[in-house]
Amino acid sequence: MDIALLKKFFGTEQQWHGACTVILDANASVFVGGTDAIGTGGLKAYAPRIISGRIIAEAVCLLRDNTALVLLQQQRTKTATGEEVVKHTLTLADPGHVIAIEFAEAVPQALQAIGLTIPPAIKPGGSHSGVHAKPRIS
Repeated sequence: MDIALLKKFFGTEQQWHGACTVILDANASVFVGGTDAIGTGGLKAYAPRIISGRIIAEAVCLLRDNTALVLLQQQRTKTATGEEVVKHTLTLADPGHVIAIEFAEAVPQALQAIGLTIPPAIKPGGSHSGVHAKPRIS
């Protein structure tokens, strides 16, 4: 991805930005597709592991000198006693290896950063407004 485009999204002031998914052209993360279990007789059943270049980051920062994209991930787990444990993973990614960025919650801000607005063809969620007639099927 072009560094100028990354600067539009993340700025040049080395500040943290909200959650997004960064896709790298490398096998950078491992997701567990389910839960591991111990069955009868101590037989262990491992959930499948999925290796991809997708890093789901809670916060992202582009370093001022544009040498790295800093990605912060949080993993929350509960112990057997019910205590919640939060682990952080910090990843430094080469901006030259970023091939895509997905914004799930900050879509209007991301569109604004590149000079676009939400297209009028996209309808907000909810029920049918009743303004437009439904097409008839012959």
